[in-house]
Amino acid sequence: MKISRKDNDALNALLTIEIDRKDFSEKVDVVLGDYKKKANIPGFRKGHVPMGLIKKQYETAVTAEEVNKILQENLEKYLKEEKIDILGNPLPVMKEVLDWTAETLSFDFELGLSPAFEVDLSGKKKITHYQITADDKMINEQLTHYQKQYGKLIPRENPKDDFEINAVLKNEAAEIEATATFDLTQITGKSNLEELKKATVGSKLSLAFKKLFKEDATAARLLGVAEDKLKEIEGNIAIEIKEINERELAELNQELFDKLFGPGAVKSEAEMKEKIKEGIEKQFQQQSEQKLLNDVTEYLIDNTSFDLPAEFLKKWMQNSGKEPLTAVQAEEEYKRSEKGIRYQLIEGKLITNHDLQIKFEELKDYAKEMITLQMAQYGQPAPPEEELDGIVARVMSNQEETRRISDQLMSNKLLDFFKANAPLKEKKVTFDAFVKEAYGKA
Repeated sequence: MKISRKDNDALNALLTIEIDRKDFSEKVDVVLGDYKKKANIPGFRKGHVPMGLIKKQYETAVTAEEVNKILQENLEKYLKEEKIDILGNPLPVMKEVLDWTAETLSFDFELGLSPAFEVDLSGKKKITHYQITADDKMINEQLTHYQKQYGKLIPRENPKDDFEINAVLKNEAAEIEATATFDLTQITGKSNLEELKKATVGSKLSLAFKKLFKEDATAARLLGVAEDKLKEIEGNIAIEIKEINERELAELNQELFDKLFGPGAVKSEAEMKEKIKEGIEKQFQQQSEQKLLNDVTEYLIDNTSFDLPAEFLKKWMQNSGKEPLTAVQAEEEYKRSEKGIRYQLIEGKLITNHDLQIKFEELKDYAKEMITLQMAQYGQPAPPEEELDGIVARVMSNQEETRRISDQLMSNKLLDFFKANAPLKEKKVTFDAFVKEAYGKA
């Protein structure tokens, strides 16, 4: 067997594999001999079918199968030994006629070669790393939420703006029945508000559903349906009042501080607000970091120039899926995939050049950390080390779960790398300003 390579250009090569009959004839004879023993052909006793007849029926198919095994094994071995980085998979060059009886069989494979390039993170253009801060409005809203959560419910006769109304909401035509709690600040329409303000416990109202709630999201949440189902609700909705309560806010005292943050951790309203601020900003951190990853990805794609074997990749896309694509479909798929291909190559280069590969012990430790955090969220203490090792082993026996954890860890490693090496400028903004500036939404 002989393998030769011809480079058409820097990104495309042709691999030719020549296989002599002696490379596979012995294996073919063994398989045909096994067929002869088992063949059940009318007119012949089992095991006594002439080899000539066996060869006539099966030799070409068996030869093709054995040759294919040799091709796959040696093609993979050659690429590995020669350290040839390819994109996609080798594409066989189809021949109109192939003489399976020839002494030498020749096969050609097109290769799309990975481009040579360097990644430069020393650009002058800075990438904004947003630090999202909690404003006073957010902090005070969360403070009030805690006071309501730990406050007292006082039954009242009629609703006022911030009184909580617990009611059964029904619309038979849309097959909706839900028990929900709302207040008058979520209601729109003068007549609707007047009707509700006169209601008492046990009152049964029938109000036009259209424009009853100020926001569709509120209506969907209270009724327990998706927003797109709201348009199916026509006419009136029945409201049966079950409770009307005023929520008396809990006092901002040590008892509340201890309930929220543990004994002695917070000793004043100012300290509580600082804790709330830290908590909100920690929640925002994930959005900020995802935005940073997205922006660094775009930066690297825009500032790392290299060519791709585009025509090869389109041809590979045409033939690599479950169903073949037309040339037009492959062109569209390539356009959709090009940025992703470029970033995969850039990311691979960064991982190799800066030794960011994930080691098994790192993955195991990260899985332990994730499991411990998840248990803490449900108020469960971390298990003993031996038990934790067993949980990790079970989790990592699942390939999909291992891949998910590995992707998260790699994302974290890249994020840390970018924070240390990418040309960043930090900018503190409120959440509303972040949404407007980062995504162009008011």
